[in-house]
Amino acid sequence: MRAAPSLRGCVCLLLAAILDRARGYLTVNIEPLPPVVAGDAVTLKCNFKTDGRMREIVWYRVTDGGTIKQKIFTFDAMFSTNFSHMESYRRREDLVYQSTVRLPEVRVSDNGPYECHVGIYDRATREKVVLASGNIFLNVMAPPTSIEVVAADTPAPFSRYQAQNFTLVCIVSGGKPAPTVYFKRDGEPIDAVPLSEPPAASSGPLQDSRPFRSLLHRDLDETKMQRSVSLLDAETRGGRPSTERPSRSLTPDPSSVIQPTTESIPETVVSREFPRWVHSSEPVYFLRHSHSPGSDGTVEVRALLTWTLNPQIDNEALFSCEVKHPALSMPMQAEVTLVAPKGPKIMMTPSRARVGDTVRILVHGFQNEVFPEPMFTWTRVGSRLLDGSAEFDGKELVLERVPAELNGSMYRCMAQNPLGSTDTHTRLIVFENPNIPRGTEDSDGSASGPAGVRLTLVLALTVVLELT
Repeated sequence: MRAAPSLRGCVCLLLAAILDRARGYLTVNIEPLPPVVAGDAVTLKCNFKTDGRMREIVWYRVTDGGTIKQKIFTFDAMFSTNFSHMESYRRREDLVYQSTVRLPEVRVSDNGPYECHVGIYDRATREKVVLASGNIFLNVMAPPTSIEVVAADTPAPFSRYQAQNFTLVCIVSGGKPAPTVYFKRDGEPIDAVPLSEPPAASSGPLQDSRPFRSLLHRDLDETKMQRSVSLLDAETRGGRPSTERPSRSLTPDPSSVIQPTTESIPETVVSREFPRWVHSSEPVYFLRHSHSPGSDGTVEVRALLTWTLNPQIDNEALFSCEVKHPALSMPMQAEVTLVAPKGPKIMMTPSRARVGDTVRILVHGFQNEVFPEPMFTWTRVGSRLLDGSAEFDGKELVLERVPAELNGSMYRCMAQNPLGSTDTHTRLIVFENPNIPRGTEDSDGSASGPAGVRLTLVLALTVVLELT
């Protein structure tokens, strides 16, 4: 009696095996692929083994998280006798097939899952089809297409007696996945403190408790230190140091601590003193990364390197941004050299200005390559500009309809960036305009001068002749 259940189980297993044999045997798998680089040719291989007759093969590209399947290849055994795309061989009593799909130039948009669906006829009846499928995720990488290093918050002025933070931004676009971005100074990797949030604008100099090695091998003598402190004290009490921009007033202020008798021209590049805020050790660098995904599947990476600027040691320092990416055979690089402006080149048009002309005074270059971009401030020595303003900010100064009174006037252009400042002067020479007789126009445009006198005399003479 106890053997009946065991016999019933054996019969069930035998029936299942018979039904499975009648239905047919089918297994499907797709050969795995490593990540591929955009532009390469890629072949997807679908292997399947069966002891039945093949019905169809369909390849799908899956998009929108699996909700949409786009058919990219179909083979129907009922309507095609072309088996050139498949390789088959007999092993025991099973047939092994391989179906391939080739993407000649894979793109980032081809990234995603793919499925291979195979159908065979049921052995019991040709009206039923047995289906099986395999899937693979095609990972398409793309190397970065561009790299650029810029300075944040520019143009910015030069600050001689107050420490200021400076930030370099490395922008890397077109990469997938996001590349690794890091900075070097003078060819040496920078050991930076990672930041998750940008430092506040009013937070002052950035600090860290780590020990540093000295970059300056010069002693600070007491004379230089005392003078730096005295200049700071003068600035605090309301006075103006002689190395700063001179006062716009034409009469000296008796309350001023320092009273230059002539116009003070700031030093070219940087001050030779060592102000109190300048540190004699290696600066502390802080590094922050941000990622912005693009619509094409790539990622824009911005690496921000921030430190407290020291013009004495940072001027002419070479900073490089380097990028590592699995799709690159060697690092990608962009370089900038921090340089203060020196020797502005002034161009004036027209070269021979006449009364009534519009004169343009333009800074069209420097004696050196300047980075970051400088800011420009124009002033007229000893007076205000033609429009009545005290100064003008911009690369080009425009003087419209210059009067003869501007002949011999001198204009000063100060160029500065966070590394230093410099200035240059140019004199405006205004020649007579033959189309505008001398003295024929006042400031209000009315006729006057010798021509007007001659006209009055002619009219008076005519009246006298008529009376006689």
